[in-house]
Amino acid sequence: MAAGEEEGSAPEPEQEPAAEEPRSFKDLGVTDVLCEACDQLGWKVPTKIQVEAIPVALQGRDVIGLAETGSGKTGAFALPILQALLETPQRLFALVLTPTRELAFQISEQFEALGSSIGVQSTVIVGGIDTMSQSLALAKKPHVIIATPGRLVDHLENTKGFNLRALKFLVMDEADRILNMDFETEVDKILKVIPRDRKTFLFSATMTKKVQKLQRAALKNPVKCAVSSKYQTVEKLQQYYIFIPSKFKDSYLVYILNELAGNSFMIFCSTCNNTQRTALLLRNLGFTAIPLHGQMSQNKRLGSLNKFKAKARSILLATDVASRGLDIPHVDVVINFDIPTHSKDYIHRVGRTARAGRSGKSITFVTQYDVELFQRIEHLIGKKLPAFPMQEEEVMMLTERVAEAQRIARMELREQGEKKRSRNDDDDTEEAIGVRNKVAGGKKKKRKAF
Repeated sequence: MAAGEEEGSAPEPEQEPAAEEPRSFKDLGVTDVLCEACDQLGWKVPTKIQVEAIPVALQGRDVIGLAETGSGKTGAFALPILQALLETPQRLFALVLTPTRELAFQISEQFEALGSSIGVQSTVIVGGIDTMSQSLALAKKPHVIIATPGRLVDHLENTKGFNLRALKFLVMDEADRILNMDFETEVDKILKVIPRDRKTFLFSATMTKKVQKLQRAALKNPVKCAVSSKYQTVEKLQQYYIFIPSKFKDSYLVYILNELAGNSFMIFCSTCNNTQRTALLLRNLGFTAIPLHGQMSQNKRLGSLNKFKAKARSILLATDVASRGLDIPHVDVVINFDIPTHSKDYIHRVGRTARAGRSGKSITFVTQYDVELFQRIEHLIGKKLPAFPMQEEEVMMLTERVAEAQRIARMELREQGEKKRSRNDDDDTEEAIGVRNKVAGGKKKKRKAF
């Protein structure tokens, strides 16, 4: 890890003994003004990870939090940070690193909601947004910065006057995902330029070798707060699979959406292209479907998410960019349209439903090519999934309408691709003209000078 950080074999983090479960945030040691903020957000009772982590963090200890997705991790680190900020007010007080842009915006919303009565200011620093406006926001020195590692390093290296030398708190949320996305180099650079005398919270759904290495390099004598030691899905989640021929996947999807009409759906696809295609297909069949994937601009991604959150759309099609960390309370059904290649991603995908004590369903599509991947998932979660009941004849009755919608979706996809290419060509042409003008201007100047 980072030079100047402690390497080698660190002692195992202390395991926090299971305490008698407190009844309120006040019992955990949270100050009155923040308890009121929790109440206004509808947080009546602390979650398990909050019960474990908050008292330890308030004592000033470093924390490793291991908890399944949707367990209230943001509150577990935001409340201790805000309480410390109340005691010693300071600008550029805390940095939260996250793997995805959407999660960064979500964490910022929670910080601002919890800290609204005490005037907390937070800034989101992520890719896909103009760097100049971000530089201006950083110049105002917010209390909390929520960032993806790549864009933060960009500002540390290029934005004059910006540094994190006074930082008091570092949070790495979804640390396993940050490292899986190859942000190790960026995390190293960040660790080199922030104070060693700081408090560090590392939250992760899984304890991988990379996370252990990061723990040794970044944390001092941490307390481990684990509320789930093995991979598992929440109890109120009903999980099913359907075994189908690959060529009829679209027809089976339409059948399930009709069967479970009235619910809100999150459908996971493996590629940006398939996400876009399937969204167009469903729209052509009259469904209110909206895509969310990495090839969309940041504004469009946030727009999709907000429409789905506001229930203006009932179907969100997403790549794994949306499978972790996003808190969308009203997802009734998760459909794994494309089976995840990494079994652990299954846990995070289905964790989008049955959150905060509600029930939910998940249905995984298994084609003749997916059997081995599906067996790995069953092995990981330690249970055999039942088949979702279906009427094959009804599915086959849909094939003709679906085939027509597929044809239109392919045409629309092609048109979108052509528009994108022509826009890129226009940008390239403008750039080339700009370069030519600069060169011509330079030549004119030279002629004048001599």
